[in-house]
Amino acid sequence: MQPANSPTSTHNMLSQVIRILYSGRVIIALAFACILLMSSCKKLRAAAGSRSDLEALFEENILNKNYVVHFASDTGVNITSRYDGYNFILTKTTSFYEGPMTGTKGGTTYSGTWSSNDDYSKLIINLNTPAPPPEFEFLNRSWKFTKKGVPIMELAPWGSTAPKVLHMKRL
Repeated sequence: MQPANSPTSTHNMLSQVIRILYSGRVIIALAFACILLMSSCKKLRAAAGSRSDLEALFEENILNKNYVVHFASDTGVNITSRYDGYNFILTKTTSFYEGPMTGTKGGTTYSGTWSSNDDYSKLIINLNTPAPPPEFEFLNRSWKFTKKGVPIMELAPWGSTAPKVLHMKRL
């Protein structure tokens, strides 16, 4: 029998500690992978076309959130500065597909509506009361989502190849 502090005994103890730590890492990695998989299931179901999951994702990421215009381009001209100071909110009511929308700047609130189609590929903006400022003419149209990422929604005109781009950033 070897003494407790001999090189071979120390090497065996070190090997056992390394095995324990390694197996612990594997367990932690597997737990982390399971958590990621479970959290992405809703997105996977939504991508597969599950209506209730699409509604939930739209509600969680878009509705009742404050947005600002992050980038706007009209026929290659950057018009982002026209929207400095504006804050936009698409409000959820009982419907997941339409509701009120507001644009606020300096204490003045402009009201209107938003609507979407069943798969949330389309967003129609109509800010019209009180008399909307000229910059809203660009916003008031049918848009298609080119990217529904968070925190930035990327939009282009629906049914048109007009070189217009709108990116709205969630605050």
